[in-house]
Amino acid sequence: MTWYDEDAWLGIDLGTQGVRAVVAASDGRLLGEGSAPLTSRRRGDRHEQDPHSWWPAVCAAIGRARAAGADLGRVRGMAVDATSGTIALMDRGGRCTTPALMYDDGRAGAEADQVNTVGEQQWKKAGYRRMQRSWGLPKLRWLLDRHPRAAGEGWRLVHQNDVVNRALVGHDVPTDTSNALKTGADAATVTWPEEVLAALDIAPRLLPGLVLPGTVIGGVCAAAAAESGLREGTPVVAGMTDGCAAQLGSGATAVGSWNSVMGTTLVLKGVSKDLVRDPHGVLYSHRSPSGHWLPGGASSVGAGLIAREFAHADLDRLTAQAAPLLPTDLLRYPLVSPGERFPFAAPDARAFSSREPASPAEAFAALLQGAAYAERLCFDYVDHLGAPTDGAVVLTGGATRNPVWNQLRADVLQRPVTLPRHAQPALGMAVLAASTRDTLDAAAAAMVRTDHILEPRSSVKTIHDERYLRLLDLLAERGWLPGPVAAHARERTAR
Repeated sequence: MTWYDEDAWLGIDLGTQGVRAVVAASDGRLLGEGSAPLTSRRRGDRHEQDPHSWWPAVCAAIGRARAAGADLGRVRGMAVDATSGTIALMDRGGRCTTPALMYDDGRAGAEADQVNTVGEQQWKKAGYRRMQRSWGLPKLRWLLDRHPRAAGEGWRLVHQNDVVNRALVGHDVPTDTSNALKTGADAATVTWPEEVLAALDIAPRLLPGLVLPGTVIGGVCAAAAAESGLREGTPVVAGMTDGCAAQLGSGATAVGSWNSVMGTTLVLKGVSKDLVRDPHGVLYSHRSPSGHWLPGGASSVGAGLIAREFAHADLDRLTAQAAPLLPTDLLRYPLVSPGERFPFAAPDARAFSSREPASPAEAFAALLQGAAYAERLCFDYVDHLGAPTDGAVVLTGGATRNPVWNQLRADVLQRPVTLPRHAQPALGMAVLAASTRDTLDAAAAAMVRTDHILEPRSSVKTIHDERYLRLLDLLAERGWLPGPVAAHARERTAR
């Protein structure tokens, strides 16, 4: 074993329900993992957490990783991801003065309208057209309306991982452009849009500095070392959002590669050399630590509908019964909740079926197939926008536990799909930390291990093509799928 192999990297994933810590070797071996719970408060469209609970939970998760066998003395760097758009205000002494408004907190509707009116041209330039009410900048404006003396008292905006990073290094830290994207940061120039913020009456001193993900922002201070068990001076690297962290943890870092995450809903994230602009505003791009761009979007289709429709079913048995029925002529668009966000924007969209199922097994088969068709449409959409789609496709998320579904997705896409062994956001942050020693692509290639690769079956291509095109017709008939997008999908199918 060389000195390089002995190095380890720590990734911290700040989720909604808990914190996860992973210590990984430079060759991808997991040396120890640990987790700790977090609690939220939900009321109507509001979702808050106590930001003071994050650092103790991080220390607990690190401690459990050490108890599981990780030697923290080997850690040569660490990075922290966080939920996208989660913000709070912090005073001069490093104590949060407000609850954290979480990633899906929807209270800032009026502020979002204001932000979009003032910043319309800036958001078009950034490639996403409009901000949503759950994004960081509308919520910051909401907080400042209720704390008008914040700037004068020396308070500042913090994102979720900024709070932990400050605790780690013992002083104020810059924020990464990934977490700051939804607060208005211009990732191309690594600057705040000063004119827009001035028009929104947001003082520059409220905002932290900006750095690209992967930038070393300090070392673990003595107090943090005593609380966490980490070695004092361990480099702390600016992190990313949890979605971007999951992409790094999947190994999809090369231009043209894509990570398709099928969990409760479907999230597709890829890598492009250039910024991908979306006139419909359903796709937006983060900046990669490598300098490339990470276009992606989140659908409302996904496995969440399984928990609702088949809550008490034996899913292994149901899968075995559904497998012989695939491909099925029962077409479904399995939205988990009303409204679609990607691959088209349709607030009035609702789940539908082309006919009634003949059995629970057929309903289940159609659900799996419908989600795979939605995934294919997402790929057709990003290709329509000019994003490269010729690289590896990596599948992650809870749906990958179903081997029939994995093969179905390869068949529908008609391309090989890769399933990694230990894909998770915390591993992605370990990869990001290791990229300070090597390139991001090299770190990901060394640390993300492939479990297996599934090849598509050409025997089912024609029938999937026919039924996919029929689903496009059903979406277009409802007025949800734009004509140019449908035409591009049909043209791509005919190639």
